[in-house]
Amino acid sequence: MTAPTTFRERLFVPWWGWPLPLAAAALLAAEIHMGFPGVRSWLPYLVTVPLALLLLWRMGSTKVEVSGGELRVGQAHVPVDLLGEVEVFDAKTKRKAMGPNLDPMAFVTHRGWVGPMVKITLTDPADPTPYWLFSVRSPEKLVAALKG
Repeated sequence: MTAPTTFRERLFVPWWGWPLPLAAAALLAAEIHMGFPGVRSWLPYLVTVPLALLLLWRMGSTKVEVSGGELRVGQAHVPVDLLGEVEVFDAKTKRKAMGPNLDPMAFVTHRGWVGPMVKITLTDPADPTPYWLFSVRSPEKLVAALKG
């Protein structure tokens, strides 16, 4: 039997992030169509628009989850007992965490359309990663799940 999930969040791309890439894909297809008229004129639309849809879906498929005694961010996971101090950044203060204060060895999963960010230090001396820095929409719920 699997352990219960105490926190789960998907960092999906919001509705306002979809029209511009889809319009750009359609315009690119139209430009290719103008250069190669004829029977194959539908081919650029068949390639670029689904490719843009796939890219948007893939960008929004990242999950943040606490379950089974582990924190999972995307494909990465770490046991909760190896986590140290938790620091929450709002949309305005995350700029410093992502800029001059960012350690190059840190694990980072940033989604620009998600405002808050969480920084969690790792206490594992064998792990060269000093901390995880990742986007999350509900940082308070995540912190509560990590403590509980």
